[in-house]
Amino acid sequence: MMGNNAVVNSVYCTSVTGGNVLECTNKPFPIDPIVGGAVAKIPVVLAELTVQINLDSFVELPEPAYEIKKIKKNVKVTQCLLLQDTNTLFIKGFIRKNIEYATRDCSNRNGFCGDIKHCTVDVPFSCTTQVSFNGNSPIPIVNNTRDEFEFFKTSQITASGFAEKDQLLSGDFSEFNQVSTEYYNELPYCELISSKIVEYDEFLDRYKPIDVEIPFEEKEFTKIEEKMVIYLTLKLLQNQQVKISATTI
Repeated sequence: MMGNNAVVNSVYCTSVTGGNVLECTNKPFPIDPIVGGAVAKIPVVLAELTVQINLDSFVELPEPAYEIKKIKKNVKVTQCLLLQDTNTLFIKGFIRKNIEYATRDCSNRNGFCGDIKHCTVDVPFSCTTQVSFNGNSPIPIVNNTRDEFEFFKTSQITASGFAEKDQLLSGDFSEFNQVSTEYYNELPYCELISSKIVEYDEFLDRYKPIDVEIPFEEKEFTKIEEKMVIYLTLKLLQNQQVKISATTI
């Protein structure tokens, strides 16, 4: 039996060792295609287009900055919707911008030192554009239908003013009959092919800090005006049934 001061040895569990595999061999496996022709439902290109979006936005930093070191931008598209029968494409999204900037911790007339910090913002955009279908045309929309029908009914007339042999010939008001049909149309959708941003950023209201010794050309700012022209290249598609002809191998 171990005493209270005994040291419990750790239990060995496992280890993993390995090396680099320089090359793996392979051999072709026969492909068994459909050669007699088929009808397939596949994405069909309706249009490819490059959309220009102009933005003018303002960003306010959480603290005074002296210089922008780097700005990293990523385009995010959240909506790309074709309103059929109008050929109008609705586009929404935002630009994710990570801004790295220099701050001041200490300074004198010869220079200043500080940290490099960052601020990430989302700059929203939205627009509409008319689409020219330079690929296939969209499948025409099929509307839902609701049709009422009724049955003929013969009824005796018990009201006064009618002869005994008179009868009421009409539709049956004691029931309601309807045939409803819903069509589930294929909604066109977008793929983002590429994006390009041409940007001009300008620092607003630059000022020299009061009661601080700093090189004469250095000034602080917290506001940035960003002018951007965004070019989005989009592919507009729709799932359609396509006949594939027979082939020979």
